[in-house]
Amino acid sequence: MPRPQRSDRSNSARRGGRPAQRSPKQAGAQPAERAGRARGRTPAPIRTDGPVLELDVERIAHGGIAVAHHEGRVVFVADAIPGERVRARVTDAAHERFWRADTVEVLEASADRVPHVWAEASVDRAPERRAGGAEFGHIAPERQRALKAEVLRDALARFGGVEREVVVHAVDPAFAPGVRADGTGWRTRVRLHVAADGTVGPYAARSHTVVPVASVPLAVDELARLAPLADRFPGAVSIDLVAPSGADPQLVVADGERMPRGERPVTTEIVGDRRFAVDRDGFWQVHRGAAATLTKAVQDAVDADRFDPRAANLDLYGGVGLLAAAIGDRFGDTVRITSVESDERATGHADANLADWIGARAVTARVDRFLAELEADAGAGERARLREATVVLDPPRSGAGREVVDRVAALRPRQLVYVACDPVALARDVGLLRAHGYELEHLEAFDLFPNTHHVEAVARLAAIV
Repeated sequence: MPRPQRSDRSNSARRGGRPAQRSPKQAGAQPAERAGRARGRTPAPIRTDGPVLELDVERIAHGGIAVAHHEGRVVFVADAIPGERVRARVTDAAHERFWRADTVEVLEASADRVPHVWAEASVDRAPERRAGGAEFGHIAPERQRALKAEVLRDALARFGGVEREVVVHAVDPAFAPGVRADGTGWRTRVRLHVAADGTVGPYAARSHTVVPVASVPLAVDELARLAPLADRFPGAVSIDLVAPSGADPQLVVADGERMPRGERPVTTEIVGDRRFAVDRDGFWQVHRGAAATLTKAVQDAVDADRFDPRAANLDLYGGVGLLAAAIGDRFGDTVRITSVESDERATGHADANLADWIGARAVTARVDRFLAELEADAGAGERARLREATVVLDPPRSGAGREVVDRVAALRPRQLVYVACDPVALARDVGLLRAHGYELEHLEAFDLFPNTHHVEAVARLAAIV
């Protein structure tokens, strides 16, 4: 077992500053844009003495919670599957229009209910002792993907004004050796928390209570073997387990809240024939096959007839350059592309990672400020190159948002390739872009977070002349 390394920070598995464990999206954005995701919020106290209701579960909602009704009131039910009848204990009755509840007994099970992939997260356990982070682990993988597709389809219709069929694809096994068909063995970055007495484990679902566990089945095998689940770490805040594809797995003990001074360890990730330098505590996709999946998906999403390698192409929220490299690899060494990222460390790595392309550069800047300056300072020639451009966006879970969408649309690029890990944020931004004359032409979705409710989508929008 590698010797544990100690760190004086609690956010030690981040991509250029964003915590890897607290968010599913890991491909290239940093503190300023990702702040809302990095901070987290203390969950409201969960009642353990609330009333128990018998509920018919109707559908799945955004966030992975099922929806039922009781006496005219919406009840959001955890650990249930649409079509089931369950007994659920109310944990939050503070809202007049809806309650929250946890399944405590399944009365009529769905045919898609399976033994939970993580015993410590099973409905057989008391809700307050169920490990969090695998909220779909009781659902057959095919049904998981169907539910994720349903949520994405509904979001596009409601918030984007687009009616579109959606299929969520499993990750190609060729991209993810060792990942199992039941959706376990995929996670290359895991954060375990440390209780006041030094006990190690994940948080319980929807709480900050550390739950002791005997296994971490979503982790890749080398991290599952490395996880110090039976050990105690008094005084520590968290334990980060990291398994880069181009380096040995590591265990890092986080002792405090602040980022360390001095040099930060750098590791290597491999995608196809390419090697990417990235801070060990920097952002990288957590699924073993995610980086390769997104590389191919972005390459496939770009309409070659609209792509001009000499245009002022942009990679926004670019991280260490993964998606800019995907564009360069598809269209050759004449590609001109600027990767924009707010974290200086990630930008430095992107510079080196994109060195194959003379026309590639990496800029340290907040995306909104970069676009504002570009719009203000670009001359006639640069504006013409921007109108011929392809713009890749890989924003945080909260999406690009109105200001960035408005500024991108004002440049009138030919096509946009949008990578999203939140269906509602994607749909909202699609709606904003449609108002600017861009239409959704292409959409693929991928199950990069099996046994959770999260889903990744890659969309292409093009300006309608």
